[in-house]
Amino acid sequence: MKIIDARNLHSPEPFERVVEALTELALGDQLTLIIHQEPRPLYRFLERNRYGYRTENFADGRFEILIWELPAG
Repeated sequence: MKIIDARNLHSPEPFERVVEALTELALGDQLTLIIHQEPRPLYRFLERNRYGYRTENFADGRFEILIWELPAG
């Protein structure tokens, strides 16, 4: 599992890092993004490009988004 900690990055760098990491993600692998705000534009990108995701938010204000590729079909 790859982890991207983007809490100190400014837009669009978190999005760009996730997209780059997804190109290297094998089917069955997962990616975790840790970020300081909910990345709604990323959700739309993931949905359009066959990725599943689960978001968890924490009391300290961080969001952790688990991302995986959906099987074809």
